[in-house]
Amino acid sequence: MSGVMLTVMLVLFAASVPVAIAIGIAAVIGIQGWTNFPLIVAAQQIYVALDKFPLAAIPFFILAGNLMDIGGISRRLVAFAQSIVGGVQGGLPATCVVTCMIFAAISGSSVATTFAVGTVMIPALVRHGYPVAFAAALQATAAELGVIIPPSIPMILYGVTTQTSIPELFLAGFGPGLFIGGALVATVLIWCRIKGWGKQDGDGRLAIRAATKQAGFALFMPVVVLGGIYGGVTTPTEASVIAVFYALLVGLFFHREIGVRDLYPIFRKSVISSAVIMFIIACAAMFAYLLNRQGVPDAAAAWMVQIFDSPALFLLGVNLFLFVIGMFVETSASIIVLAPILADAAGRFGIDGVHFGTIMVVNLALGMITPPFGVNLFAAAQVAGCGVDQMMRYLVVFIAVIFACLMVVTYVPALALTLPNLLFR
Repeated sequence: MSGVMLTVMLVLFAASVPVAIAIGIAAVIGIQGWTNFPLIVAAQQIYVALDKFPLAAIPFFILAGNLMDIGGISRRLVAFAQSIVGGVQGGLPATCVVTCMIFAAISGSSVATTFAVGTVMIPALVRHGYPVAFAAALQATAAELGVIIPPSIPMILYGVTTQTSIPELFLAGFGPGLFIGGALVATVLIWCRIKGWGKQDGDGRLAIRAATKQAGFALFMPVVVLGGIYGGVTTPTEASVIAVFYALLVGLFFHREIGVRDLYPIFRKSVISSAVIMFIIACAAMFAYLLNRQGVPDAAAAWMVQIFDSPALFLLGVNLFLFVIGMFVETSASIIVLAPILADAAGRFGIDGVHFGTIMVVNLALGMITPPFGVNLFAAAQVAGCGVDQMMRYLVVFIAVIFACLMVVTYVPALALTLPNLLFR
């Protein structure tokens, strides 16, 4: 049954059937063809998959990101980041990366980060003489930090799926996120020196004091959201609600860039985005339920233990596997289907569950910028008005940098585990 389900799913992927529908059809075929269950089990498993309190954080973080975009928070964060790093040659691309790092500490979504920051940064980069395709590729790459630096929707999914502590996963994301962000900043600064780009990047930037004052409410938001989680005051789900309330309050009454008429489009966009993700989660969970019934996780974990001689080889094999999977399968679906299987195998090798979750999220974040189905690529291309094929010559460099960072995260556990060990263990 498992083989048929996987084959059906892959065939449907190749036929460009939407991810959730492809997974759902494969699961229904499995129920109808190889079990005695009534079809109502499909509806039951969909309900069970979504009936989890931590998942409520997903729509709220999406809504918070959209409120920040319309409420002027992203534009003020760009001005703040530019005041810090924008005064050197190549400072504007560095500003793009730093802004995405700050925005990531609020939104939890790479696509939201792409749109919110990209609508400001891509036109600014083009005005300063950077190629449109370079600006789009950089924005798509930097926005993947939205799912690495907490709060992170994929980390919530991994925690729910594998029963791993979500606050610990959030803390583990800081080290890799800052490391990858720093590597991207260094890359663009060196690149701009070689190409001769960005010699006037400092023109028009605000002084640090003025930019900080302007972005004060935006900069305080991560303190409110993450401080509540790590201070033991709120759960991640409760923090997501606070993020919505804070973003709405700032947009309506302090920045005054959100009007009553803006609320319906914002809520509508958020509902659609949330529904898409939740539908993927529901169908992927139904698929994973059938695999678990067949004993696939245990069998796959035992097989991996036999195939790989050491934890180092296992992690290399998993990284290569996930890199390929990430090119074709949406991140949420990949985590729900694969995380129980791979986490079980990692546990048998003695690999820390929080560390492995971080590796998996960082790796699958790469899938957001790799063709043919990288969601960040299409979002950035839409904002920039260029084709994904035009971005490839620049994207190859960024993918290589991120993959090198992934190897460091994989084989230097302290990068991810230092903060969780200090605060939770």
